[in-house]
Amino acid sequence: MTYDQFNQLCQSLPASSYVMQWNNAHVWKVGDKVFAIGGWSNDKSKPAFIFKASEHNYLFLSEQPGYRPAPYFATRGMKWIQHFDSSPSTDEELRYYLTESHRIVSLGLTKKKQRQLGLNQS
Repeated sequence: MTYDQFNQLCQSLPASSYVMQWNNAHVWKVGDKVFAIGGWSNDKSKPAFIFKASEHNYLFLSEQPGYRPAPYFATRGMKWIQHFDSSPSTDEELRYYLTESHRIVSLGLTKKKQRQLGLNQS
């Protein structure tokens, strides 16, 4: 996945907003809470993506090739993963995890904020 594809996906998610910050990283938020970051790669020739994960997915992905606990986040006990070895074969799963991160973060917003943004309505 390229940064352009990453930004297109994140932009397509409900109530998402974009800001470039933290050393020119592509930062995506829902309700002012970060759900995905594009950047912070050790290898500047390859894109890297950071997202929030469920407890189960965090434990699973921490052991998978191309994934690791996210720098800065994981050291603070947060369940964030960095995908640093993107290839066409992993793009579909990365789309899933980014979408899931958006869902997890949106569920953490207050019910009032969720209603204001039109999120998580059944």
